[in-house]
This record gives sequence, C-alpha cells and structure tokens, in this order.
Amino acid sequence: MLCLGIETSCDETALALVRDGALLDQVLASQADTHALFGGVVPELASREHYRFIGPLYDLIQKRNGLRATDLDLVAVARGPGLLGCLLVGMAFAKGLVLGSRAGLLGINHLHAHLLAAGLERDLPFPALGLLISGGHTHLYRMESPSCLKILGRTLDDAAGEACDKFAKMLHLPYPGGALLDALSQGVEPDRKLFPRPYTRNATLDFSFSGLKTAAAVCLAGRPELIAAGKQVCANGVEASTEALRRVCASYVHAVADTLRIKTELALDLWPGMELGALAPKAVIVAGGVAANTTVRAVLGECAARRGLDLILPSLRLCTDNASMIAYAGWLLGRKGLRHDLALSVVPRGHTVPDNDYVDN
Repeated sequence: MLCLGIETSCDETALALVRDGALLDQVLASQADTHALFGGVVPELASREHYRFIGPLYDLIQKRNGLRATDLDLVAVARGPGLLGCLLVGMAFAKGLVLGSRAGLLGINHLHAHLLAAGLERDLPFPALGLLISGGHTHLYRMESPSCLKILGRTLDDAAGEACDKFAKMLHLPYPGGALLDALSQGVEPDRKLFPRPYTRNATLDFSFSGLKTAAAVCLAGRPELIAAGKQVCANGVEASTEALRRVCASYVHAVADTLRIKTELALDLWPGMELGALAPKAVIVAGGVAANTTVRAVLGECAARRGLDLILPSLRLCTDNASMIAYAGWLLGRKGLRHDLALSVVPRGHTVPDNDYVDN
C-alpha cells in the first residue's frame, strides 16, 4: 500500500510517502523565518504560506519518485488539532487528490501520529504509556494499539513547549525560543530549587504550566541583568551568553522536565493491573517537539530505567511536525481497512478529534 501523508497543522508544509511501513520520501517547507519577525506563528500568514507551498511540494515529491496521482492507494491528512485555516488548506488539497486519483481518504489525529512516529524506526510494543509534549499539547495516553489511544491526562492551560517558548520570550531570546533554551542549557548544572514543579501536589494526571511561567516572570523581574544577557544573545548568538543566563535557562528547562517525570511516574503508579505482567506497560513512548530537548530526554530516560521500562524516543527529525508521521499513521490505520468519505472535516481542538467516525471501505 502506498500512502501519501499531508501535514499543514501549524507552520510546516510537509508531504511524505510511505509504502508498506517504510518511508520512501518526504518534502517540507518551513515558515520559521517568516514568523520569527512576529515572535510567534501568525495563523493567517501560516495558512497563506501553506496555500503557496503545497502544490509545488506535491509536484516535487511526485517527480522525484516517478509517481502519478493514480499510483496512490491512500491519502492521509492531518485533520487536527491545529490552526483552522492551516488544516483547511491541507484537507482541501487531500480531497482534490482523492477525487482525481480515486485513492482512499483518511483523516489523522496529529497527536496520535506524533506518538506513532517512532514506529518508522523500530517496532512499537503495546500496551505502552505515551507522553506527547509539544508547543500546544502535553498529554498522557494509554496506548493499547495503533488505533486505540486513550487519554489519561492533558494540559489544563499552557503546554510544556509553550512554557519554554514564553520563557525564552521573557528573556528576549529570538524565536523559536525552545530550541535555544536547550542549546543554552547544555553542560550547565541547574539550580533545582529555583523554579517550582507546577501542579504536581495532587493525584491527577493533568498538567498546568501557567504557575511556572508566573514564577519565571517574578524571578526575572528582580534580575534585569538576565534580560540584558538575553538581548545580547538575540543580537550576537549563543556565544554571547553569560554563565548566569545559561544557568537560569538550565534551571527552567529542568523544572519542566522534572514536572513531566513526576506525572509520568504517577501514571505508571496508577496504571490498572500494573502488578500483572501481561497488563503492565512495556515501554514509555515520548513524542512531540519538546521530546527533542536534551534535558527532557535524559530525565525521562533515567525515569524509565528505574522502572525497568524501555524509553522509546523518535529521532530528532521525527519530533517536530512532519508528514512522515502522518503517512505512517495513515498506513497503519489504512491497512486495517479504515477510511473516511469526502464529508471529512477538520477539528482544530485536539481533545475533540474523533477516532471512530470511519466509513465502510
């Protein structure tokens, strides 16, 4: 089965081809430079850029692989969560391809695709505990199969990635800030008491990072030299950073990573039938843009090792938004005969994306 994946949920326009579970090719156009001018993604600009890029990208991947539209068995498209206008561009293009090629159509939950992405590189064991950490979402899942992911907890306000980006913005670091925080934290011992672990003194699996952002704002208000150091980095690059700036960045990132660890440990403690080997999770699968963070990978790796579990992380290229994960998730579901019809709609809000509205194939 040959599946084309289309990803336009935010500011990356991407297409990929997966045949029988193996990635054949992928093409991507990034809008990072465009949105850097505004310090964040501007939805209307993003959707216009998708409209501009998606046709040429399809022509490119088609030409590079010697394919015609009629060679496609399935078109998988991200239906949500994401920015409404951006999702609509990808959905409209996917439906046009389906009408012209008679390929099947399959809408993909963007978050589920992130969690399944590592399957392109290794076999995924089930059941597993899934931790999705991105700019807009921080979710815990019970992953029973590629088509059965049950949410255990979600962010109540700010996601882990947003908390990192906003802290970077407080420091006047250039966009996108999360990756720069990671770079500034490298090789620096964090102050483990500088920032709190928000919303962890409870027995729920939900997340809240708004309190951490508030604590960071209070901290920086009393240390104007850190703001000045951040402006120097913005003007002259990472080499212009000070030791104090590096340490506060490392401390903040460690607070985020440790919060994720605490909730992951709690999810494992609350796992139904944990004492029964057959029902216990076989691995912890971590995915999303924040899964590329060095500190997060290290802290969760130690957590999984203490529990005797395998930690599965996608390679860095599969952590950020990409079409490979959409195509792969489409192939996984498509080989089971799952399809949508042309009435398929986009669903911008993540917790409302349905997973059972398929039609008879």
